[in-house]
Amino acid sequence: MNTTKRLRISLFLTLTIAFQSCSVKENAIVAHRGAWKKNNLPENSIASLRHAIDLKLPGSEFDVWRTADDSLVINHDAHYNKLLIEETNYADLIKFKLSNGEKLPTLHEYITEGKQNNKHTLLVCEIKPSEISKERGKKTALMSVETIKKLKADKNTCYISFDYEILKQIRAVDPKTVLQYLEGNKSPKEVKADNINGVDYHYSFFKKHPEWIKEAKENNIILNAWTVNEAADMDWIIDHKFNYITTNEPELLKERLKVKK
Repeated sequence: MNTTKRLRISLFLTLTIAFQSCSVKENAIVAHRGAWKKNNLPENSIASLRHAIDLKLPGSEFDVWRTADDSLVINHDAHYNKLLIEETNYADLIKFKLSNGEKLPTLHEYITEGKQNNKHTLLVCEIKPSEISKERGKKTALMSVETIKKLKADKNTCYISFDYEILKQIRAVDPKTVLQYLEGNKSPKEVKADNINGVDYHYSFFKKHPEWIKEAKENNIILNAWTVNEAADMDWIIDHKFNYITTNEPELLKERLKVKK
């Protein structure tokens, strides 16, 4: 057996182990930015993460940015309180509280909370593409992976991004972690060729390309759809047996899953 073939087999086995370590399921609920909507909690807050864990949801998604002074913070938009996160120091950002009185959480704080009394909820970490430069985005990814490893949460975390190069950067330093691509412009076979584990696309892309569903299953690529908030769309995804369904309405999705059993 030549060296190239041995390396391919080794990588395949590594990815298989990583795939299994994230407990891939069928129609598993991922709370988008935590479980926030029903109780009017701030999105991406510690409280919304805690509620997702307390609901024993299979996954909870959150978004990471890097501040001007290299703090990793959790927020969906590029701006926080009209301040561009990437161009603002953390001390200036936390002058403004979230609606429930929390301060803007750091990645360290968020992951620390995510480990507490949590035996079932996967932490789905979205690395936001930098609005300053591609290189900055890749560095943010590396810093995020390093933080999560230091907190010994890497086995309970997977990474997603709209920036394909960010995912490839993570793969270069971590052959085991699970990666899912968000943009919707690559087939399951294409992401597999780059050792990306999953396609996590807006559900409309799967309706336009239903062949991707079969292709993903045939190639052991994780199927995840976002952001599925309407009952009819939930039912369509459930019927097609995706691995994960990302939603702002986890309680409604729970009801639909019961009905569809």
